[in-house]
Amino acid sequence: MSKIIKLRKGLDINLQGKAAQTLVDAPLAKEYAVSPLDYDGVTPKMLVKVGAEVKAGTPLFFDKNNERVLFCSPVSGTVSAVNRGEKRKILNVTIASDGELTSEEFATLDLHKAGREEVIETLLKSGLWTMIQQRPYGIIANPTDTPKAIYVSAFDSAPLAPDFNFALRGEEKFLQKGLEVLSKLAGAPVHLSLRAKAEGEMTTLNNVELHTFEGKHPVGNVGVQIHHIDRIAKGDIVWTVNIQDVVLIGRLFATGKVDMHKVIALTGSEVSNPQYYRVVSGAPIASIVKGNVKAQKEGDTVRYISGNVLTGVNVGEEGFLTAKAHQITLIPEGDKYEMLGWAMPRFKKFSVSRSYFSWLCPKKEYKLDTNLNGGPRAFVVTGLFEQYLPMDIYPMYLFKAMIAKDIDKMENLGIYEIVEEDVALCEFVDPSKTEIQQLVRESINLMIKEC
Repeated sequence: MSKIIKLRKGLDINLQGKAAQTLVDAPLAKEYAVSPLDYDGVTPKMLVKVGAEVKAGTPLFFDKNNERVLFCSPVSGTVSAVNRGEKRKILNVTIASDGELTSEEFATLDLHKAGREEVIETLLKSGLWTMIQQRPYGIIANPTDTPKAIYVSAFDSAPLAPDFNFALRGEEKFLQKGLEVLSKLAGAPVHLSLRAKAEGEMTTLNNVELHTFEGKHPVGNVGVQIHHIDRIAKGDIVWTVNIQDVVLIGRLFATGKVDMHKVIALTGSEVSNPQYYRVVSGAPIASIVKGNVKAQKEGDTVRYISGNVLTGVNVGEEGFLTAKAHQITLIPEGDKYEMLGWAMPRFKKFSVSRSYFSWLCPKKEYKLDTNLNGGPRAFVVTGLFEQYLPMDIYPMYLFKAMIAKDIDKMENLGIYEIVEEDVALCEFVDPSKTEIQQLVRESINLMIKEC
């Protein structure tokens, strides 16, 4: 075990509604969805039409920017709709499940004998290649690249995040297989990051290089971990994979079938019984939360977030679980005006400043809504971001370079090391209410276009 890397910067946001360690098998839903919007930089081109019969692992569409990258159905059934937005932009493809979960058949490769290209081809044909993300930029990895290393974080430190030691209990065989597949792609052991004093099977995994981290959120972000293990310089390419997706990859190579089951945590203050569910990727939100939402007062509404409160997507009750989400969070919408809210004692509010009393109760769990508590203001230099981003960069100057679209300064100030999730805390504490995550994505897209 390596030495413990201790991060002193960061912030843990204690919210009500942490999932109890109880696992429920969610019944198969009538319909599932695959959305190109869950991936940055993807321009989809359809391969099937409405009414086509598909199996789990059947390609639905591909990326025009790289035709080898396929997006496949998570279940067997019939393509029920191709939902489009403005300018016929594809929003998602829905599949009516037949309840059988029949899969396409793929070769079960002997990893000791198989070549790297054979492994890549299997991942591409099954649609699981989309789970491999590239840094810099946070986009789907290019199969023609050879990464400097592959990184996997074995824990998540976001608010109400699932405990992967519990979620992956019983999946150790597939997890080990998935890590072997990734090491084949990298040509070296995978970098696996654990939380300090972690228990369970994670510490006994083979063919990995273990790293141990201690600290507050965003200590669980793989980008922060890479920064403290081996920083990304200009020209470097590294790949990252979520640990639950490693299990899906391992399952494919062990069985030769696509099985998109994963464990998600249903969390938040508006959940009656927060717990874990085993679901199929792309499941409708309503099929998971049905009967488990607290009764609301007249006029009150709930926000349904696919993901955590910092980086998740507001999908609504009629939406679907996004591809990268491993939790669903339900919190009050916060769409009501609070009369003289600034003059109230605010005992139940949370803030990083001492204008609220929350600094006296650091371990208290809060019921927070989505209210911004103020409108956008001038983007001023405060020195606040540096207290919460545990990376050796200057976030304020980097954000100002992004606003100015100064590519040279963005390169020098560390844009290659971050994606949206790494700066989510900066957005949370920002007194100017700037949409920093959106600013980062727009700047990354500019870098991809120009560089």
